[in-house]
Amino acid sequence: MRPTPWLGSGTLARDVALAGASLVGGLALYALGWQPQIHRDADLPTALFLPPLLAMCVAVGLRRVAPRTSLATGTVALVVDVALGGSLGTVLIYTQVLYDACVYGPPRLWRWLLRVTVVLSLVGGVVGVFVVGQWRGVAVGVPVVLVGLLPVLTGISVRQYRDQAAAERARAEQTARLVELDRRQAVSAERARMARELHDVVANHLSAVAIHATAVLSVPGLDRGQVESALRVIRESSVQGLAEMRQMIEVLREPGTTGGPAPVGDDPAAAEMVNARLAETDGLVERIRAAGLAVRVRTDGTPGPLPVAVDLAAYRIVQESLTNALKHGTGEADLTIAYGSAEVVLTVENPVRRNGIGLPGAGAGLIGMRERTTLLAGRLTAGPQDGRWLVRAALPTGEGG
Repeated sequence: MRPTPWLGSGTLARDVALAGASLVGGLALYALGWQPQIHRDADLPTALFLPPLLAMCVAVGLRRVAPRTSLATGTVALVVDVALGGSLGTVLIYTQVLYDACVYGPPRLWRWLLRVTVVLSLVGGVVGVFVVGQWRGVAVGVPVVLVGLLPVLTGISVRQYRDQAAAERARAEQTARLVELDRRQAVSAERARMARELHDVVANHLSAVAIHATAVLSVPGLDRGQVESALRVIRESSVQGLAEMRQMIEVLREPGTTGGPAPVGDDPAAAEMVNARLAETDGLVERIRAAGLAVRVRTDGTPGPLPVAVDLAAYRIVQESLTNALKHGTGEADLTIAYGSAEVVLTVENPVRRNGIGLPGAGAGLIGMRERTTLLAGRLTAGPQDGRWLVRAALPTGEGG
């Protein structure tokens, strides 16, 4: 059965209850006439043994509040009791006082008590041998060992066990805090990476929207079919950009928040989340072609399943490269996807406009491609080569020997 809360471990009420129980036990021994243990004076009133007993019980009640005061009070009471002849109850309660002083007192206290009790035990044994005149006199030191040294050793053992348990709890709490800190840092880094992902996704779609809107506004005399074609591309890019933005926002949303992405209009394509995988390159190329870039695609090797991180990074690198070719090129580009045994190699090259006129960019495209490649321990080269702009990314798939 569990004790009531006011008698729980570490409470003053529990110490007072223990002191009261000790007093009751001492009074029971007094009523049985078990004192004094040594009859020095037959005319000595037995009531004189009650004040040391009461003082010893008070020392038990002070064991947590004031360990030094408890030890001092109990020691004085023991000396007085022994001087009167010694009572069994007072001596037994003193063992509790010694134990509590070692458990609840400062470290210096239990070290001091250990030295004193060891010395007193040795002195008692040596004095006994000299007084009795034979080795059996060492038994004089046995009461000192039983009353003094054993309670001290027991208290030290319990104290060290509790200190070790407290140190283990502190170490476990510190480890838990470090794990939580690492987790939060990882979450923050992942959210920052996904924020860059969001920029790339939305920027690509908005670039297509801007290019077609610029074409519609800048080219006079477009017939209705050309205008509708440009508007369809603008609408499709806008819807896909919104869908991917909502997909990313759902991932970035704080845990525990409610609410999901609301549908955009009644078009089923508005609710469709775009799978950013290399297998979706055909759809990406078709959208880029509809935007006005002639893309020639070549595939080497046998396509196979790729790790998720590689799949996503490859798709985004192709998307960013073709978008850059659309913004800064002359209207054509070559895309090569080579599937190897240990890596997939993406190559995008396009002629560069000589006048350097093109849509302005944020300058984060190449940085994003380099970060994705570096994250996967791949290789990326991007720059002009023989009048053309070449992007080549090699992403390891982890399947090679």
